[in-house]
Amino acid sequence: MNKYKQELISQRRQFLRQAGASLVGMMSLSTKSWATAMNNLSFKNGERELIAYPQKRKLMRISTRPPNLETPFEVFNEGVLTPNNAFFVRYSLAGIPLSIDPESYRLNILGHIDRPLSLSLGDLKSMGKAEVVAVNQCAGNSRGYASPRVFGAQVGNGSMGNARWVGVPLKSVLEKAGIKSGATLITFNGLDKPVLPETPDFIKALTIEHAMNGEPILAWEMNGEEIPFLNGYPLKLVVPGYFGTYWVKHLSEITVIDKAFEGHDSFFMNKGYRIPDNECLCVPPGTSASKTKEISRLKVRSFITNLKSGQQVKFDQLVKIKGIAFDGGSGIKQVDLSQDGGLTWNATSLAKDLGRFSFREWHLDFIPKRKGGITLMVRATSNGGEVQPMTATWNPAGYQRNVIEFMELLVV
Repeated sequence: MNKYKQELISQRRQFLRQAGASLVGMMSLSTKSWATAMNNLSFKNGERELIAYPQKRKLMRISTRPPNLETPFEVFNEGVLTPNNAFFVRYSLAGIPLSIDPESYRLNILGHIDRPLSLSLGDLKSMGKAEVVAVNQCAGNSRGYASPRVFGAQVGNGSMGNARWVGVPLKSVLEKAGIKSGATLITFNGLDKPVLPETPDFIKALTIEHAMNGEPILAWEMNGEEIPFLNGYPLKLVVPGYFGTYWVKHLSEITVIDKAFEGHDSFFMNKGYRIPDNECLCVPPGTSASKTKEISRLKVRSFITNLKSGQQVKFDQLVKIKGIAFDGGSGIKQVDLSQDGGLTWNATSLAKDLGRFSFREWHLDFIPKRKGGITLMVRATSNGGEVQPMTATWNPAGYQRNVIEFMELLVV
């Protein structure tokens, strides 16, 4: 090993030790002792502390143990790619790793295969490279706006982000292991663990067909840098077009199975992260579904990013409006904007297309022709024909909200 590589490894290990110590300290101190500013979201209990964790700028802290951090919405006006240091953080289990040695790290491939594998980062990086720009969105993004209120982390619209991911195709790793005939599912486990033995481990599963279709990748790079520790360093399962619950962090084990995924550790597939299994994927508020299914693809969504509700604009002067839109992988066909609360709609102009899984920026210029309050609404349509709904649907977990967004402006 040359001197430069030794020094690089030493620096990385030192950083990870410091980051781990910082995380321990932050999770053990009282909430208020670390708060330096507050952010208010427009729903009950929407006051959030802004705090900087290792490798992160100040984000909204939703919980301390595990650390769950939401991106302040103004970040999405900075560009189509969400900066690594502003990317949201979401864990389901409190036993998160505090340091990972990249030299001793291994990804183990087990189960119904011809050749069990234990792969280092170097092994993975030698197997080819894939790149995709894709949105990672928490299934409960915007849950705090559900009415009636639902159980779960009360987050605003910032539990999402868009990044350029680089890694090896999952398909390549599975082909190297050799999937045996009769395999049905592939499960994925990371280094985050439950604190109590009665708590199920966070294990997700993909069908063989999905795992082998060339879209999922095992990523080590995010926006040209190593994936931040809190976003899944050193290896993250990236499942383009699917909600973030499938994007397993600190990926350590892949198991091919030839039977149904059942038992204690199947909770997050068979009981958690599920939606009503009906046409609207919803139920009347306050009720539960008689039948459910796994949450899967992202719903089409759009947002205005450069204006805030309540903002003043000037009468008869140009107002530039811009924002983002995305869906579950067909790509954005069009984005329309209404200046009169949905009575009429105008087509916006779409910016550069970074791929069908990415945010798509849009913009529109208009000149207010009357003073007083106006209601802006933004509506996206996907290439697959999905259109954002005018009214919000409801499910007990507040998942996959994608109702048309609106904001009030005051023309003076």
